[in-house]
Amino acid sequence: MPNEPIGPRLRALRQASGRTVASVAADAGLSVPYIANLENGRGNPTTNALGRLASALGTELSIGFSSDQPVTTGPAPQSVVKLSRSKRFRATAAALAEKSGQDPHDVAARLISACVLLTEVLGHEASEHDWWRVLDALVLMAEHPA
Repeated sequence: MPNEPIGPRLRALRQASGRTVASVAADAGLSVPYIANLENGRGNPTTNALGRLASALGTELSIGFSSDQPVTTGPAPQSVVKLSRSKRFRATAAALAEKSGQDPHDVAARLISACVLLTEVLGHEASEHDWWRVLDALVLMAEHPA
């Protein structure tokens, strides 16, 4: 079973909520360097630490052994980071969440993870304009299902 990195997912959740490492660290009762190391793929967190991080990020910790979940293998490209920090991205994630009855922060984090996976599939970093084309397509699909 491959070692599934949690760093990219943790960073995506934090960025999707518009939070800094310091604010999450304060809420979780963990140190800034500890969280930064986890986001960068270093360290082996305990389930207790992961539970505290999940709570600080307003989500739940889920531990499973399923192998059918997509896994990101690296940090988010700069274009995805920039995209995730925009007001338009947060509004798009909120609109998609409303359509599907899901939590906006969770939708935003999954969108960021999907963009990271798409970058890996493409083999190169997409432009901001390309990301908006992808997100606009998702909004159209949500509003007008086939």
